[in-house]
Amino acid sequence: MTDVVMPQMGESIVEGTLTKWLKKPGEHVERDEPLFEISTDKVDTEIPSPTAGTLSEVLVEEGKTVGINTIVARIENGAGSGAAKPAAPAPEAPAPAPVAAKPSAPPAPPSPPIEEPPAEPTGPLSPLVRKMARENNIDLGKVRGTGAGGRISKQDLEAYLAQSGAPVPAAAQPAVPAPVQAPPPTAPAVPYQAPAGQAKTRIEPMSTMRLKIAEHMVLSKRTSPHVTTVHRVDMTKIAKLRDRYKDQFKSNYGFSLTYLPFIARASVAALRQFPLLNASLDGNNIVYHNEINIGIAVALENGLIVPVIRNADEKNILGLQRSIVDLAARARARALKPDEVVGGTFSITNFGSYGSLIGTPVINQPQVAIIGVGTVDKTPVVIDDAIAIRSICHLSLSFDHRLIDGALADQFMTKVKQVLESWSEEVL
Repeated sequence: MTDVVMPQMGESIVEGTLTKWLKKPGEHVERDEPLFEISTDKVDTEIPSPTAGTLSEVLVEEGKTVGINTIVARIENGAGSGAAKPAAPAPEAPAPAPVAAKPSAPPAPPSPPIEEPPAEPTGPLSPLVRKMARENNIDLGKVRGTGAGGRISKQDLEAYLAQSGAPVPAAAQPAVPAPVQAPPPTAPAVPYQAPAGQAKTRIEPMSTMRLKIAEHMVLSKRTSPHVTTVHRVDMTKIAKLRDRYKDQFKSNYGFSLTYLPFIARASVAALRQFPLLNASLDGNNIVYHNEINIGIAVALENGLIVPVIRNADEKNILGLQRSIVDLAARARARALKPDEVVGGTFSITNFGSYGSLIGTPVINQPQVAIIGVGTVDKTPVVIDDAIAIRSICHLSLSFDHRLIDGALADQFMTKVKQVLESWSEEVL
């Protein structure tokens, strides 16, 4: 019998949500065959079976969040050995017996242990838990963890916030309206009510990925004052370059040449000249990043994920296109590693691939800027008092106005525009 455990998908990951079982009890599974899917703070992925055999029992149901190394299933390798471990009911019966046997006058001694909270959290804390506690001014010593070894999970914090309300934090935080900020984005402020006479509706829970996207979007809007500037870019030179080399590029490397690596390359040049857009904020401090790690938004069937091209400033057009294709393919195959979706310093999202002209993207925290790429269209424009047909693209930059002013944002975009309109770098 082999125990299947919740794996640790990254150094800072301490829990994961089991989103889907790919095998049912009684079914045969091969070694390294996908067994179940998990979702963590950082990435969704499939987990392969550690051994070949028959899935004898499933211990964690779909949608449940458990700590790393928790046994989620057992696989029968061949010779059937005892599987069940009914050790839990045994301590359950003796425990109430001694307490019930002495119902004498000391009811005071039992009550303090019940009310007494743990002085310190006993298990490791995930970055999400720390962030929620910091934002809502929660004393983690007052939160009782229900995870393995007393570990505090996101659900524990949500339960604590729901139960405590305003009176509890009032002593520690005088007038801070923490409960106003506290409600997680998963709970709508106004419950849905169907109009009178309209009974036909369908209600289904949001997916784990959708919940996390909602949480990150609300957090970003609450954290950063968003401002967006839009610049029109003449992509004619690059469009002709793509037309000239796209067949040879596909033949040589096996993937297409898109506009995205050109945008990334121009962004790298602008980030070198204006490093404040490659920074982040830590309280009152500005953190300047020495590396340029560009996140590329990838649309999935049920959401969005932003894998990161590390050291993007060291890659040419070929290297950037190869990285974009690889990360996008593995994102859609749920094969990304947690380390590949963290550490970004600047992001690009290409909504133009779906025909959108202009968008106002939301900043990917803790970054301070993101470029949105509109579709490239042939457009009549006026050049030297004459009308000409040019390949035009609208690039929008959403930026954090706490750190970046409009003048700097427009200087940055002017540099991006100059690089693209006067492109001189070789492609092959």
